[in-house]
Amino acid sequence: MSSEKNQKEKTRLHARNKNRERYDLSALIKVKPELSNYVIPNKHGEDSVDFSNPVAVKILNKALLHHYYGIKYWEFPDQNLCPPIPGRADYIHHIADLLCENNFGRIPIGDKITCLDIGVGANCIYPIIGVTEYDWRFIGSDIDPKSIESAQDIVNSNTSLKNKIECRLQEDHKDIFYGILDRKEKIDLSICNPPFHSSAEDAQKGTRRKVKNLSGKKVKTPELNFAGVSNELIYEGGEYKFIHTMIRQSKKFSKNCYWFSTLVSKQSNLKGIYKSLQKYEANEVKTIPMGTGNKSTRIVAWTFLSKQEQKEWRKTRWKTNS
Repeated sequence: MSSEKNQKEKTRLHARNKNRERYDLSALIKVKPELSNYVIPNKHGEDSVDFSNPVAVKILNKALLHHYYGIKYWEFPDQNLCPPIPGRADYIHHIADLLCENNFGRIPIGDKITCLDIGVGANCIYPIIGVTEYDWRFIGSDIDPKSIESAQDIVNSNTSLKNKIECRLQEDHKDIFYGILDRKEKIDLSICNPPFHSSAEDAQKGTRRKVKNLSGKKVKTPELNFAGVSNELIYEGGEYKFIHTMIRQSKKFSKNCYWFSTLVSKQSNLKGIYKSLQKYEANEVKTIPMGTGNKSTRIVAWTFLSKQEQKEWRKTRWKTNS
């Protein structure tokens, strides 16, 4: 198993990220006028958005999707996770670069690329960005029927997304790939933003820290500024256990997918993840650093395909001359 583990954390967004620079609030207010109600001065006295307010965050994200991605309808229940768009876009851009490395410096675009988003959520954000940026096809899976219904509603309500994203319900909470992928079905990528917390108490602690950092206030029972229902945030054993389960189950679908991948928020989990990938005989492992400001994370990607199998995959699915 070859591996690339020791890389510096990046402090800037990806070069192709549409939100690398400060938000153009005037342009965003033009598409979502109600955003003007949540513009406040930051510590430098410059206009900013009240990021401690979940309503403000959701309206900001609607404006970003409308202005930069052409998505005019993005509605889902307020209790569901409202993701930070720039960070989600970075995952898509970095994983596109991974395909680029395997495709002679060209990012494969169009619906010949199929990506599985494990835990698509009610907001459907990763497929939205993948479709609008690279014209890929997506399968979005989730264990919550309401999230699947919401994601499908977003797809059906935006012309640019129709027939590009298929939402599939995972009926067995213990399974990740079984019940979603047919044994003969091929996907080029799988992506995942796994549940971070191991319990409701753990989630509440994390939220208190976040609110204090954003507002400087101590709050006993804070409101999540990015919202999120329990299955989106909590998994018994947390991120570590979820990713280990994913790795173990991915082995059973080793010939169905070129690159499996997941976000890993806690650096302390990496050592165990690498051991697990070695145990299940991943042929190649990549660690891709991501980060904005003082927050860093990373993508871990793995493939079970040999070099010859990768070559055949590219020839048959990506139409390369390798």
